[in-house]
Amino acid sequence: MSIKNTLSIFALGGLNEIGKNMYVVEYGKDLVIIDCGNKFPDESLLGIDLIIPDISYLLENKDKIKGLIVTHGHEDHIGGIPFFLKKLNVPVYGTRFTLGLIELKLKEHKILRETELIEINPNSNLNLGDIDVSFFKVTHSIPDCLGVVFRTQEGNIVHTGDFKFDLTPAKNEHSDIHKMAEIGKEGVLLLLSESTNAERPGSTPTEQMVGEHVVEAFMKADRKVILSTFASNISRVQQTVDAARETDRKLALLGRSMVNVVEVAIERGYLTVPEGMLIEPKEINALPPEKVAILCTGSQGEVMAALSRLSTGDFRGVDILAGDTVILAAGPIPGNEKNVTRIVDNLFALGANVIYGPGSSSGMHVSGHGYQEDLKLMLTLMKPKYFIPIHGEYRMLHHHRLLAEAVGVEEGNTFILKNGDVVDIKNGEARHTRKVPTGNTYVDGIGVGDVGEIVLRDRRQLSEDGMLVIVLTMSKSEKRLISGPDTISRGFVFVKNSEELLKDVNALIKKTVNSLQEADKREWGIIKQHIKKAVGQFLFTKTKKKPMILPIIIEV
Repeated sequence: MSIKNTLSIFALGGLNEIGKNMYVVEYGKDLVIIDCGNKFPDESLLGIDLIIPDISYLLENKDKIKGLIVTHGHEDHIGGIPFFLKKLNVPVYGTRFTLGLIELKLKEHKILRETELIEINPNSNLNLGDIDVSFFKVTHSIPDCLGVVFRTQEGNIVHTGDFKFDLTPAKNEHSDIHKMAEIGKEGVLLLLSESTNAERPGSTPTEQMVGEHVVEAFMKADRKVILSTFASNISRVQQTVDAARETDRKLALLGRSMVNVVEVAIERGYLTVPEGMLIEPKEINALPPEKVAILCTGSQGEVMAALSRLSTGDFRGVDILAGDTVILAAGPIPGNEKNVTRIVDNLFALGANVIYGPGSSSGMHVSGHGYQEDLKLMLTLMKPKYFIPIHGEYRMLHHHRLLAEAVGVEEGNTFILKNGDVVDIKNGEARHTRKVPTGNTYVDGIGVGDVGEIVLRDRRQLSEDGMLVIVLTMSKSEKRLISGPDTISRGFVFVKNSEELLKDVNALIKKTVNSLQEADKREWGIIKQHIKKAVGQFLFTKTKKKPMILPIIIEV
């Protein structure tokens, strides 16, 4: 290649947030995507099931796309893939376990047959147009995680994926520090590194510590043990299996995602379960409680997950009774604390012994993300000229920038960006000068992108102040009021207690319609608009509420 092309790096999700990760490396006529995750909505996004990245830029440049590389199998990195592939059917590259989890999603969406899934490993090398891609192994809280190296004529770009450094990890999933050092010696023009724990000093505790605490809790338990964790945390699942074996317990799985992921992990050799240990939920009550362990979903307080339903006695055929031990073996993701606290309260009310709280206090969880010393080690190994902290909220990115400068990245060579911000590199110099379109796409039931800000605004208004439906019967020819109005309140006021208020509303509507007729304003749209305005102002004056007002005109 004789002519240098501009090398561009940007994110369509995951930069200044935790969730829906999607990063793009674009070089000349070639474009490679890293990850395609989802994010779960907060309470302000009423009725929304998932948030995925806006891929309008990729749709406009679909002829450039060479493939989607997936660093690992967590939801915030793979959850958007089925929706993405329905619009852009490109090759998907991932490790054996990661592809197993992706296949589950594609089967559910009935697009597995149409998708090209290509297995890679830490020693794979890909040629994607003018971009050469290689990989290195990193440790995280799920098997088969990769960092990615993009080699171009402009220089090398490194994306770390999610990582920590653990000298005693589960299943010997060590980070390949030697390979990272070699990549650093070769020269890294730009490093993208995750920032989740950039505020936490020290090094991430080892996974081995959790296994010891899980076994200890199982040994102390007099009755059933219920452990809740992320289904994808196979090391925690293996620790639960090992503890059940040591205490001679059978193990039941509750929650669809737990059952599915465990099946994939066993089938692909990432999880070892003694023959005869797994039992069906219906068999739990047939065994002595001291001979039973349950592994379930719901550690984040999800309303419909297994642990939530167990905590309210709403899981058919399985009960938590006084003296049972419940272990929450996962830290709450920011924003989920209230839901987790509600479940813990419910469990205590049932008489359970509950082990919960941060990993440092309960010993039942360690983070899969590197603390400050881990992040500094990655920066030291890679020795980048330029640095983009990713996968974190703004304060985390800020702290990561300080760490980078502390270990030798030149001040001014770190870019703290927002989704859509582009860093262009030409002749070895990087600049942030432009943006590409980006944003959120909302998944609502089977609809993708159908719900926008206007619909969400209406839902918020309905949830806060309710609605008032106004039905008028009017003459089609003369445009005059024949009967009504009839007012129907839903979520606004209780009709029997507000008869005088609604009488006044009806009188106001009649007055408004009559005044429009006198002014010869007889179009249905104009009449509805004036009714909404007059009634809205009147109700706010009387009640300080702003219900949604829906005038309906029946023509006769």
